[in-house]
Amino acid sequence: MQDWRWMTAADLGRAIGAGTIDPVALAEVYLDAIDAHEHRDRIYARVTHDRARAEAQAASDRARAGMRRSALDGVPVSWKDLFDTAGVATEAGTALMEGRVPDTDAEVLQNATAAGLVCLGKTHMSEIAFSGLGLNPITATPPCVNDPDAVPGGSSSGAAASVAFGLAAAGIGSDTGGSVRIPSAWNDLVGLKTTHARLSLEGVVPLCLTFDTVGPLCRSVEDAGLLLAALEGSRVVDLAGSSLEGVRLMVLDTIAPDDVRDAPRAAFLSAVERLQAAGARVEHRAFAPLMEAFDVAGPLYGADSYGWWRPLVEAHPEKMFPQILERVRGGKAVSGADYCAGWNLVREIRKKYYAATAGFDAVIMPTAPNLPPNAARLLSDAEYYKTENLLALRNTRIANLMDVCSVTLPTGVPSCGIMFNGQNGTEAALLRLAAAAERALG
Repeated sequence: MQDWRWMTAADLGRAIGAGTIDPVALAEVYLDAIDAHEHRDRIYARVTHDRARAEAQAASDRARAGMRRSALDGVPVSWKDLFDTAGVATEAGTALMEGRVPDTDAEVLQNATAAGLVCLGKTHMSEIAFSGLGLNPITATPPCVNDPDAVPGGSSSGAAASVAFGLAAAGIGSDTGGSVRIPSAWNDLVGLKTTHARLSLEGVVPLCLTFDTVGPLCRSVEDAGLLLAALEGSRVVDLAGSSLEGVRLMVLDTIAPDDVRDAPRAAFLSAVERLQAAGARVEHRAFAPLMEAFDVAGPLYGADSYGWWRPLVEAHPEKMFPQILERVRGGKAVSGADYCAGWNLVREIRKKYYAATAGFDAVIMPTAPNLPPNAARLLSDAEYYKTENLLALRNTRIANLMDVCSVTLPTGVPSCGIMFNGQNGTEAALLRLAAAAERALG
């Protein structure tokens, strides 16, 4: 039964359908493992024992009656602590929201519940989701599965840790600049960033409403496809027959390869060789306008986040981690004219990007240019924090700025991922490509 904790969500679902796993027993395995784990309180902000048991019992009853709602009916997952859960605190990793208890579930949680997924609880995260590192001295900093002294990546830090440490079959997170993909890469998971507005943000505590997206952190591309369908209440992507034969991949030579550390660089190059061996054609291309988009990214993110968080932040700034406070307050000085001009520029660059990449099946790059940084040093060295945080989020932010879907896959080298960026709204095609790439990467 302990092996259940390391199975993919898809395999757990198949076993439930075959009658070899009972959802009630499965939920208890996870709940027992969570409660006994040395890092329980660093990974989970709150464990929803009663809800999980009730949902598991209902899933068990449906399975016995032959009335399962989806392929993941009865599979237990975790939820980042910015998804509203009725009657359970949702605090977004910040003391500014301590004691906030919503009346209703977030819409994506409602959809997942309707598909039969079992809610295990709420996972810790970077404060207000405004960091790619996962360091949070206000609530908790989850561990990285590959280095006990390092941060796990953020802001969906606990979501990744819950899966990597066998305390959830999958985790649901959010991605505004890399918050699903960085912790997925650093914990050797698959992470899917969806196109902006594809999945509902209703009942999700925002960071930047113009960039926020919802996505899963999981063990396989198949899991990512099943979870996408559950979160939006749609048909599951058919991954059968996917192949890399004749696929065109573009290595982005603008920004993405700069200052990549030795291990991620070597892992990326090795992964590219395996993709080519499986039939993919790889070409290097630059896209100079991306530099201009990066020049205005800071003001766009800052103004958007400060616009929403300002009342809470300015009422009690002393409650915040100084690094996050400084970052969100950075939006204070952005003028309305500069904000609008920045967005006008980004929209024009997006059109050019779509045209420049239209002939490729995906644009690829190292997911994170750096490895998980040391947590203690991040707390004591402010410049180190800023440098590592900006570097961690640099490559992932490209997909958010260009508003395309993106998936990170493990390369086989610990904490080193390879990222595939699709086009706007092409999650089905991207997941099919990723499934083939997953096989090639082993």
